[in-house]
Amino acid sequence: MNTKKLWIGFAAVMVISFGILGYYGFEIYREAPPIPEKIVTSWGKVLFTAADIKDGQNVWQSVGGQEVGTIWGHGAYKAPDWTADWLHREAMFILEKWSLSEYATEYESLEEEKQALLQKRLQKELRANTYDTKTKTLVISEIRKEAFIEISRHYEGLFMNDPSKEVLREAYAIPANSINDRDRMFKMNTFFFWATWSTITERPGQDITYTNNWPPEKLVANEPTGSMLLWTGFSVIILLAGIGLLSWYYASSRDEDEDHIVPTVNPLSGTKLTPSMKATLKYFWVVTALILVQIFMGVITAHYGVEGLKFYGFPLADFLPYSISRTWHVQLAIFWIATSWLATGLFIAPAISGKEPKFQKRGVNVLFLALLVIVVGSLAGQWMGVMQKLGLVENFWFGHQGYEYVDLGRFWQIFLFLGLFIWLFLMGRAIWPALKSGNENRHLLWMFLIASIAIATFYGAGLMWGRQTHLVIAEYWRWWVVHLWVEGFFEVFATVAIAFLFVRMQLIRTSIATLSVLFSTIVFLSGGILGTFHHLYFSGTPVAVLALGASFSALEVVPLVLMGFEAYHNIKLSRASAWVSAYKWPIYFFVSVAFWNFLGAGIFGFLINPPIALYYMQGLNTTPVHGHTALFGVYGMLGIGLMLFVLRDMDLKASWKEGPIKIAFWSLNIGLLLMVVLSVLPVGLAQTVASVKHGLWYARSAEFLESPTLETIRWLRVIGDTIFAIGALYLGWFVFGLKGGWSIIKEK
Repeated sequence: MNTKKLWIGFAAVMVISFGILGYYGFEIYREAPPIPEKIVTSWGKVLFTAADIKDGQNVWQSVGGQEVGTIWGHGAYKAPDWTADWLHREAMFILEKWSLSEYATEYESLEEEKQALLQKRLQKELRANTYDTKTKTLVISEIRKEAFIEISRHYEGLFMNDPSKEVLREAYAIPANSINDRDRMFKMNTFFFWATWSTITERPGQDITYTNNWPPEKLVANEPTGSMLLWTGFSVIILLAGIGLLSWYYASSRDEDEDHIVPTVNPLSGTKLTPSMKATLKYFWVVTALILVQIFMGVITAHYGVEGLKFYGFPLADFLPYSISRTWHVQLAIFWIATSWLATGLFIAPAISGKEPKFQKRGVNVLFLALLVIVVGSLAGQWMGVMQKLGLVENFWFGHQGYEYVDLGRFWQIFLFLGLFIWLFLMGRAIWPALKSGNENRHLLWMFLIASIAIATFYGAGLMWGRQTHLVIAEYWRWWVVHLWVEGFFEVFATVAIAFLFVRMQLIRTSIATLSVLFSTIVFLSGGILGTFHHLYFSGTPVAVLALGASFSALEVVPLVLMGFEAYHNIKLSRASAWVSAYKWPIYFFVSVAFWNFLGAGIFGFLINPPIALYYMQGLNTTPVHGHTALFGVYGMLGIGLMLFVLRDMDLKASWKEGPIKIAFWSLNIGLLLMVVLSVLPVGLAQTVASVKHGLWYARSAEFLESPTLETIRWLRVIGDTIFAIGALYLGWFVFGLKGGWSIIKEK
C-alpha cells in the first residue's frame, strides 16, 4: 500500500469517525435524563428543585466527586456506588414498609409468593416515569418521599459526624465532617436521588431505564437487556474478523526490512546538542520526582483500602483523606507521563531540522515554569476544595472538579491548555524548516505535527462543560479528554516519536517507518475514536451509543494481538549492532510496552469492554486492573522509555551502570504484574460473582469487601506494591545518578 492511499485512509477515518461521534454526541444531549424543575409529592408539596440538584452535584464534586465512591459506576472503588446503594436502600425501605403495613411482619420473613407480589408492585412504583415534560415537574409518591427522608438521614450521618456511622465511615475511608454544612448535605442528597432516579426510571415509550437498566438489581427488575447480549455477540464477531484481516495483511504485506544494513557506528555520535535540547534535562528530573511522589500516593491510597482512615495506625486521613491521595495519585500519573512525552518532543524537534530557532531555549524554560505552577497550584487547590475551605464557585475554578482524570480546577485546566499551545508553538517552529525542505522524512514530519496539534487542541474538550453542566454531558466530554487525548493522540504522537528515534539511528528505513506509522495510526483510530463510547454504556446515553461502543471498542483490541511481533522486532533492533547495546534499556522499556499493550489494554481491556461483561463489572476492581496495566504498563513504561532514550542521547560517550536500571526495569514490571494478579484481579472477580448473584450494591458493600477473605487478598497487594516501589526508587536513583555521577562507569 502506498503512502498516498494511507493518507486518504487516515483522512477518511478522521472525518467519518468524528462525524459519527459528533452526531451521537448531539443525541446524548437530546436524550439525557431530564433534571426536573421541581420534585413534588402526590399531595403537591415541593421537596426540592433543579437548583438544589445542580448545587448538590457541585457539593459532591467538592468532596472529591468520583474520587469518593462512584456515580453510574465511574470513579473510585472504595466506598459504594452511591446510585446502586441508594437504589437498594430505597427498594428495601419501601418493601419493608409495605410488608409491615399489610402483613405485620418483616419483608425477609414473608413467604416467597408474597415477596414476589411486593417486588412486582415495587417495580411498577419505581420504574414508572412520572416526569411531566410540559410542566417539567416530577411527581413522587408519599412512600418515596419517606424513603428520601430516611436515606438522606443515613447519608447525613455518614458524611457528617454521626457516631453510629463511625465503623462504616472507616470502611468507606470517609472522614467525619467531610461535609460540615447541613444545607450542603441536603443538596448532595437531592443529587444522589436524581442520579438514582435516572437508573430506575424507564425512558418514555421504552422498557429500559435511562441508564440501560444499570446497575444490576433484581428487586426492581434492573437486568440485562436484549441489546446488551446482541451487541456483545456482535463485538466478539468483529474482534475475530478484525484479527483475521489484520493478520492476513501483516503476513502478506509487512516488509521486514531484512536487507537494511545497520551502521557499524552510531550515526548520532557526532550530533551536537542545542541549548534548548539541553534545557529539557530538568523536565526529566521533574518527571522522575513526580513518579516517586505518585507511587507514594498510590501506596497510601492502597493502604486506605485495608485500614480505612489510618496509615499503619497514624490518623493520616485527618490531613490527607483518601479522596485527595487518590486524586493526586491519578493526576500525577497524567502529569509525569505527559511531561515525559512533551519533553521528548521538545528534544527531538530541533534535532529533526538541525536548526535551533531563536529564543527556543527561553521558550522551553518558560513552559517548564508554567508546568511547575500548574502541578503545585492544582494539587493545593484540590486539597483546599476537599477540606471544604472553598465555596462551590471557587471550588470549580481553583479546587476539585470531582471528575476522575480531570479533577483540577477550571483555572488550572485553562492554564494547562495554554501551556500545551506554547509547547505546540515551540514544536512547530523547530520542525518547520525540515517540513519546508521536502526531504524523505516529510510524511513522518507531517504526522508528527498533526499529532502535536491534536495533543494541544483535544485537551480543550475538558473546557466544554461548566460548573453545573448536566452530568451526562460532562461525562461525554470527559471521555474525550481521557480516551481521545490521553489514550488516543498521545499514543499516535508516541508512535511517531519512536519511529523518528529509530530512523535517526538508521535502524529502520524512513519509507518503512512512514508506512508503519500511517498504517498503525489508521488501524488504531478506526476503533479508538468511536471506541470512546464504550465508557458511556450506562451513563444516561441512548442504546445506539451502546451498539457503537461495543462494536468499535472490539476493534481497539485488534492491533494489540500483534504486539508480540513488535516486541520481537524491538529486541532484534537492540541486538542489531554493538553500539545499539547502549540503548538496550530504553528499547527494553518499549518491549514492556508491547507486553502491557497486549495484556493490559488488550486482554484486561476486552475483559470489561463487552456490554454484558461491563454491565456486571462497571465500578468493580476489574476496572483498575485494566487501568493500572494500561495507564502505567503502556503509557507509563512508554514515558520512561522515551525519557531514557533522550537521556542516552544527551551523553553518548558515557557508559551507564546497568545494575540500577536493570533492577528498576524488572521490579516495575514484576511488581505491577503481582499487584494485579495477587490482589486487584481476584478482588474484582469475587465482586463480579457477587454482582451477578446479588447486585452491584452488595459487590461494593462494606459487608462484602470487609470479609476476612477479601481483607487478606487486599493485604496481598503489599507484595507487588513493595517490589514496584523498589523499582521506582532504583529508577530515581539511576536518573539522578546520571547527573551526580554514580550511574556512570568512570573511565580509569
